[in-house]
Amino acid sequence: MALTPGVHAAFKMNGSDQWIPSTSMEEDCLYLNVWTPSKIGDAELPVMVWIHGGSNTNGAASQPEYDGAHLAAMGVIVVTINYRLDIFGFLAHPELTAESGNGSSGNYGLLDQIAALQWVQKNIAAFGGDAKRVTMFGESAGAIDVSLLMASPLTQGLFARAIGESGSALSRMPGFGPLPLQSGETQGVRFAQSLNANSLADLRSRPATELLAAVARSPITYGLGVVDGYVVPEHPATVYARGAPNDVPLLVGANADEGSLFAARMKMPADDQAFAGFLRAQFKESANQALALYPPGSTAESVKAAFVALIGDEIISYGTWAWAESTAARRRSPVYRYFFTRRPPGAPERSLYPLAAPGVYHFAEISYVFNNFDLRKDWRWQDLDRDLGKTMASYWTNFAKTGNPNGPGLPLWDAFQSGGTGKVMELGASVRMREEPQRARYEFFEGLFGK
Repeated sequence: MALTPGVHAAFKMNGSDQWIPSTSMEEDCLYLNVWTPSKIGDAELPVMVWIHGGSNTNGAASQPEYDGAHLAAMGVIVVTINYRLDIFGFLAHPELTAESGNGSSGNYGLLDQIAALQWVQKNIAAFGGDAKRVTMFGESAGAIDVSLLMASPLTQGLFARAIGESGSALSRMPGFGPLPLQSGETQGVRFAQSLNANSLADLRSRPATELLAAVARSPITYGLGVVDGYVVPEHPATVYARGAPNDVPLLVGANADEGSLFAARMKMPADDQAFAGFLRAQFKESANQALALYPPGSTAESVKAAFVALIGDEIISYGTWAWAESTAARRRSPVYRYFFTRRPPGAPERSLYPLAAPGVYHFAEISYVFNNFDLRKDWRWQDLDRDLGKTMASYWTNFAKTGNPNGPGLPLWDAFQSGGTGKVMELGASVRMREEPQRARYEFFEGLFGK
């Protein structure tokens, strides 16, 4: 199939590797989108494969904020992919494990992502892309999935670099890392029982709407995958401690206020005493150390700020730091770490869409990475924002081209060093190298759970 360069097209991945134009979105969801520059020439261009976020339970490659046109104009091919979500992508069950042939279940969404990377290897040359220069990049659950795919033996040779924005699967905190297979299977059995389904065949006979309604009644957390011994052979923290099988350059970072979006959906401690009780219940004999790291102060606002900081570190920032720290300590390839500090101007304090919350919230960097400011015309974008977007898009595409984000006219971005001596690139009103933020907090978690 011939394509006009510069035209965005959507294709279905299928067993024959044909390119089938996408005409509808049903349960048959394995489609991908391709953007090319308007003029390709004879050069083979680097490829950026985007894995969207959404807790591995929602989201789509077709979301407007993931439009790849501006990145493609900077000399890369952009591919955004769909993958199965929620129970269709991440349900583990003993019968699924038994029938698999490899003793695994629960990572079907990851297998879809691997299939997309394989599709890119086989087909991207027809779009002007270089299959030897593929960069995986993702945000939130997409970043978690990138960290899992880097640790998987099934992905060797499928990508040359990786970018993770606000998320990783390296946290060993209970409830914040991938589930052991047996735990995932137990969840799957409970889910089946909630539907009075006594077998896998019974589950498969139910309409998709019935299954999704059951999930809505009793949500299951799938966002961190399953240690199934096949796609994810061991807990990724263990794999990275030895040196992940995919030793490629990594660009990784987080936002200043990752916890604000998540905390807005949680019950806030009423005062400093309630917050102290919350920490004692969670950290037991280490609660005083946690209180020193997250001092609640005496006002409602200071208590809220401490709670938001804690939640953001637990859900996002600690695991992201562990990914950078472990990778920089044990691999030959460089790690480039960032800290995003710019709140989009005009963003609502909290809404479901566009996704926003107080501060420099989770997801805030997306408009800048994709350089897509016109999507939200009612926000008061400033020259600073557009300049920052050009800078970040340049860093990201330079990294895809060479494995190094640096380039002419950009502030120098030094590789991150582990052990407390490293610096990070601040991306905000200032674009500069700075001391890494909040290391003492992350070392606290690592000391409690990292061994």
